[in-house]
Amino acid sequence: MYQTAPVMLDTIIDYRFRNNKQAKDENILSDIYHNILTVDLLIIDDLGTETLNSMKFTELFNVINTRLLHQNNHVTKTIISTNLNLQDLRAKYDERIFSRFVGSYNICRFFGEDIRFKK
Repeated sequence: MYQTAPVMLDTIIDYRFRNNKQAKDENILSDIYHNILTVDLLIIDDLGTETLNSMKFTELFNVINTRLLHQNNHVTKTIISTNLNLQDLRAKYDERIFSRFVGSYNICRFFGEDIRFKK
């Protein structure tokens, strides 16, 4: 499953705090939320571009932590892409989230020109 961080967190907030959604919409949001937590490979793109508030901090922590806890029981892997360096990640996210990034993920740095500028 591929999702940008802003869309993923907005979808989770919609699911958690839905108001008067139609049953069909509620089932779709429930399926998406379940997949975010359990899909074999979750790719979270553009982490750091989302507008953060306490609810989104909590939901991001829940996603990261739940997937890490299930990683030993299943083959659940998570790839996170961001343009932020480690100092920026530490400044933007709280200690609980940052420590999981640093302690549980392999950090790969990619350098080069933005391919979008070459087009």
